[in-house]
Amino acid sequence: MSLSQASSSAPQAADESCDVLVVGGGPAGSTVAALLARQGRKVVLLEKAHHPRFHIGESLLPANVELFEKLGVRDQVEKIGMPKFGIEFVSPEHEHRSYVDFAEGLDKSLDSAWQVRRSELDELLFRNAATCGAQAIEGCKVRDVAFDAEGATVKAEMDDGARRSWRARFVVDATGRDTLLANKFRCKEKNPDHNSTALFGHFTNAERLEGKKEGNISICWFPHGWFWFIPLADGTTSVGAVCWPYYLKTRDKPLKEFFYDTIATCPVLVDRLKNATLVDDAVHATGNFSYSSTHATGDRYLMLGDAFTFIDPMFSSGVYLAMHSAFDGAELVATALDRPAGLAAARKGFEAMMRKGPREYSWFIYRVTNPTIRDMFMHPGNPFRVKEGLMTLLAGDIYRGTPSRGPIGMFKVLYYLISIGNMRRTWEGWKRHRFNIRDMGMLKGETILKSD
Repeated sequence: MSLSQASSSAPQAADESCDVLVVGGGPAGSTVAALLARQGRKVVLLEKAHHPRFHIGESLLPANVELFEKLGVRDQVEKIGMPKFGIEFVSPEHEHRSYVDFAEGLDKSLDSAWQVRRSELDELLFRNAATCGAQAIEGCKVRDVAFDAEGATVKAEMDDGARRSWRARFVVDATGRDTLLANKFRCKEKNPDHNSTALFGHFTNAERLEGKKEGNISICWFPHGWFWFIPLADGTTSVGAVCWPYYLKTRDKPLKEFFYDTIATCPVLVDRLKNATLVDDAVHATGNFSYSSTHATGDRYLMLGDAFTFIDPMFSSGVYLAMHSAFDGAELVATALDRPAGLAAARKGFEAMMRKGPREYSWFIYRVTNPTIRDMFMHPGNPFRVKEGLMTLLAGDIYRGTPSRGPIGMFKVLYYLISIGNMRRTWEGWKRHRFNIRDMGMLKGETILKSD
């Protein structure tokens, strides 16, 4: 989309000015603000809430570690994190449990990550952006962005009702699922191949895995979707159910009771939570409907992380994809401001990068209900190095040049061969998937359930 198509608004007088205005103080926004401030630019970072604020998405990937190191915050993240070395897969159709380690990937150095409270991580990154020189403002909600040939005028409202406006040469949208610019340009498209909703809460005294596996995430399939089980460093455990829309339609009781009924369908979690207590007696629910925007960049703006696209959180890719897009986004902004002749080529490369990560993960996500893929996760053999390729992907190692394309390609070949050899089972799995992702008329709002 060209700048002239993006907005016809004329420039307006603004109270303040900056080189770059970043909207959204999550991992993507705080990361890009820190990097741009380090370049010596005048950066304003706006966050509508106040840190620390609650957010889901607590499981990080090994590929995150390098990004934290580049930001200079690795030690701080390690202090608040629970070490995570791998993944446990639990299926109701298998008597055993499957354990895989990140160290089994092609790059053995990507062997661990952390589970974190997002309220702590997001505040840490936000404060780091301020330390790097960004003007970081909380309690400031953007109401309008108007573009013109020279930049943009951004109007916002503070918690106390005070109005503020900025004149910016470039705008970065890191608003997550608020999708500020995608909504403005009406370029956000629902993903027709996946559709889910999450119910979640935090528990104390949950039974965890033992030893080195204590901090591992557990992925537990159940008849209506899958559960996450994420141990945190402060002793609490995040438990969530990602459910298909038809299942949510059956709710006829308060959300807490419905959540416990859902847990009851997964015997492993029933056992692990038998002595656990729900923190603050609170259960949350939110729409996790997958979407993507038609484009991520313009002459004077870009969209990062979930502001551009959102995929099912099964493989914990959200924070990593957001932060990686921020690193590449900082380079794109520098090109736009300093070397505009190279912007067209830079935008083309950035657009391709933004689609690569979600595409790699989505192939697996779309097939999570298929019995073939479940068998392959529950029996992770390594012919043609396919397990190494899979663990490379699950570690987030998709942009670093590790030669995983061949092993991942062979994983897909084996999947198709096994599927063809079990055609009836494959057909039944495909029909079940189409049933699961039915719209059910619940897509008018991002949040369809609230705590009772």
